Amino acid sequence: MKTSWRSASLVASAAAVLALTTACGQESGTPSAGSQNVGATAAAGDYTVGGIGTGTASGTSSPEAGQGAAAQASTAGELNVSTNAELGNVLTDSAGLTLYRFDEDTAEPPKSNCNGDCATAWPPVPADDAEAGAGVDASQLGEVTRADGTKQLTIGGWPAYRFAKDTKAGDVAGQGVGGKWYALAPDGKKAKNAAAADLPGLSTRKDPKLGEIVIDKDGHTVYRFMKDTQWPMSTKCTGDCLDKWPVVAPVDANDTKGIDLQGSTPNRGYVVFDRPDGIKQQSIDCVPIYTFAGDKKPGDTNGQGVGGTWYAVAPDGKPVGAPEQ
Repeated sequence: MKTSWRSASLVASAAAVLALTTACGQESGTPSAGSQNVGATAAAGDYTVGGIGTGTASGTSSPEAGQGAAAQASTAGELNVSTNAELGNVLTDSAGLTLYRFDEDTAEPPKSNCNGDCATAWPPVPADDAEAGAGVDASQLGEVTRADGTKQLTIGGWPAYRFAKDTKAGDVAGQGVGGKWYALAPDGKKAKNAAAADLPGLSTRKDPKLGEIVIDKDGHTVYRFMKDTQWPMSTKCTGDCLDKWPVVAPVDANDTKGIDLQGSTPNRGYVVFDRPDGIKQQSIDCVPIYTFAGDKKPGDTNGQGVGGTWYAVAPDGKPVGAPEQ
């Protein structure tokens, strides 16, 4: 039986983190837009990396990006489960098109926050004719009333969508777009392969090119921005930058493996950063950490070196492969 990295008490660690949140200092105010450099390969909010979609500041895809089979489909029909080599079991509609969930929605209670242009790029799946096929638990199916009054299918409480750029059965072009869109597993959770199913919140892996680097609970590479500061801790990645470089949310110290929790100053390195935009972000050695929307699967390192300012993170928070300063 696998050992869970989340079994330790969260209460004691939460109290410890609270006591340390000011150890690195906190910035005040919001950086100017001119201080950002999100990378030379794409403008902020653009997710053309790897040929996967285009995004806007809301984490959606532009309707001008093209209309695929998903945009033409109108009903769900019998839901089925397909096996994807990278994502494991993925929920599909009767035509074999992948169904997705949106991180800005909620499941308890179910609520869709994708409307207007967002709903053009990510067509909501109607609830009226959906039924459970092989491998799908009918009790997971539900519906939510959208802002326009229509009924949308929910899976495990999560509103379900197709992606307009999926052109045929089995396509998963919407996976990871904007760091907010993910293929649905049959139980409503994010689809992920078995290798990532029992990962702690933060851990490390041996990359063949970069060496030992930090990864998140989904196996995705963790990065740092060289324009952020450590002492006092501050960020230059705000607004549209966060669509391309989503922050790593706070991770309990007991939910880590191989991460240096001490930092440059003992017992002061692993703290939560209270950003000026109100978002709470995990740090390692007082360095704010992020993932990259252009990484579509575990093991990707497409963010490495982007703009000469983004680098994978070593277990002690140092940038991997960055030029000496």
